[in-house]
Amino acid sequence: MQTLSNNLRSLQLTPLPKERPLLMIGHGTRDSDGRQTFLDFVKVYQDLDSSRPVIPCFLELTTPTIAEGVAYCVSQGYTEISALPILLFAARHNKFDVTNELDRTKQNYPQIKFHYGRHFGITPSILDLWRQRLAQLDEPEYNPYNISRSQTVLLLVGRGSSDPDANGDVYKLARILWEGSGYHTVETCFIGITHPRIEEGFRRARLYEPKRIIVVPYFLFTGALVKKIFAISQLQQEQHPEILINCLPEMGIQPQLLELVRQREIETQLGSVQMNCEMCKFRLAALSGNNGHSHDHHHHHHDHHHHDHSTPDPYANVEQYHDRIWKTP
Repeated sequence: MQTLSNNLRSLQLTPLPKERPLLMIGHGTRDSDGRQTFLDFVKVYQDLDSSRPVIPCFLELTTPTIAEGVAYCVSQGYTEISALPILLFAARHNKFDVTNELDRTKQNYPQIKFHYGRHFGITPSILDLWRQRLAQLDEPEYNPYNISRSQTVLLLVGRGSSDPDANGDVYKLARILWEGSGYHTVETCFIGITHPRIEEGFRRARLYEPKRIIVVPYFLFTGALVKKIFAISQLQQEQHPEILINCLPEMGIQPQLLELVRQREIETQLGSVQMNCEMCKFRLAALSGNNGHSHDHHHHHHDHHHHDHSTPDPYANVEQYHDRIWKTP
């Protein structure tokens, strides 16, 4: 894997419109490695732009707390604060817990105005990061038996949430990652809170009789749950030596994530938290100038099924149709 320092040398973040302090709010973990990785991530982001303070804090399980982060901003004389949940999906923590904690701090500092940003969500940059890592697993160093993607099953492992909306987004992410990839299929599972659990995910993956299973832990940083995924994957490898099992690492401190934080921070400063169009293929095609299509949600459903019956049936060869349609607006 390419080193962080090399990646960061060329990283140029978009300038901020305002010099407003930023609270970067992590979930929190009792795992010391996970806590330190988050603090390191925040420090790297701060070092890329020292125009305003960037304060790390956690929702639960460890310190510094959100209240402590706000208190620091107040001590520096600030009355407006940007707050970003460094979370992958919009689950209960993002929707309620973080905002409730910010509301509680306002009782002590009624003069403070918060500008709350959005979670990371499913973005092209995050998908590109995973695709790059999967491409590396095609190399002989990681695939000594030259197992094809068609003989490989992806197993995407999410954290798991009590919020069905967030769990549904994990399935959506897995599907988008699989589309056009050439892998036999993708199975989705979770390491905690909800089902199917990772052991069931492995069982389902084996039903396809693959020669290889690639485990994708969909986590930002290391921690107890990520380490548990690694341990379970190793146990599965020992129990099923006939299948090559590769387990990718968590995302970690990557330029794609630092750039995404900058996008979210700018949204809080401009008051422009947007609808979820980032993964829309019509928008991506418009940005690239592909086929001259404009990005207009009011027209997404027009003309999709108006086929000229004098032409060959577009569904006659399902595999060819699928391969074409997933990347064509």
